[in-house]
Amino acid sequence: MEMNKTVFITGLLLMVMILFGFSEAANWKQVQAGQNNNEVVNVYGPGGPLGPMEELAEQFKKETGINVNVIAGPEAKWIDQAKQDADIIYGGSEYMLRDFMLKHPGMINEKTRTELYPRAAGILVRKGNPKNIQSLEDLTKKGVKIIDVNGAGQLGLWEDLAGRKGLISGIDHNIAVSVKTSAEAIEHWKANSKYDAWITYESWHYRLKNETDLVQFPEEDKLYRGTPVSITSSSDNKKESKQFIEYLKTESSHQVFQKWGWK
Repeated sequence: MEMNKTVFITGLLLMVMILFGFSEAANWKQVQAGQNNNEVVNVYGPGGPLGPMEELAEQFKKETGINVNVIAGPEAKWIDQAKQDADIIYGGSEYMLRDFMLKHPGMINEKTRTELYPRAAGILVRKGNPKNIQSLEDLTKKGVKIIDVNGAGQLGLWEDLAGRKGLISGIDHNIAVSVKTSAEAIEHWKANSKYDAWITYESWHYRLKNETDLVQFPEEDKLYRGTPVSITSSSDNKKESKQFIEYLKTESSHQVFQKWGWK
């Protein structure tokens, strides 16, 4: 009788311990899930740097367990959401991020502004380069039709290049269409083969390898613009955001940017 009582009490204690263990495990999983949900760094910016940003976000997650969500494209498509949850904003050029700061005062913490890597301008042409475009001078030839992006980090890009060689008038004469964003330029490029050239960043060729060839400028003629990044003032993940930006500045990350057309 005494033995049965002992067995019963022992069994009861074991059941209590097991149930307590399950409860603790469940609570721990909930805590972990909560932490993981908080550790999502939302990154917003233009489409140009999307390639390396996405690739490095995936690598960063594998190495740290911190999720980085990259949302890219024309600002109008993401600005409303970014005002609610953005942790990081990056630009396609220094002036582009400065313009963002002027339009949305107080949204960016200027003290965290960091420059990543420069990228060079080049000329995108049709596959096979049927017009045999090899230089800026060739863009002034009769019959050459140029796409101009008058914004999105490319504002004044062709003029800065052409002005050095006295080619502003000739290139301006051959601009067939001007648009505000690279996304619009890509739509025109894919929809209508009459466009022969687009003066833009070399990096866009690596996103459009099936639709373009790249004509690079000689090193002495190249024009570079920067790639700035900054943490937002309202970020709930400042520590993780700073960690990601530091990761972007490592040599291994630099190599990824170089693969996508950065210097």
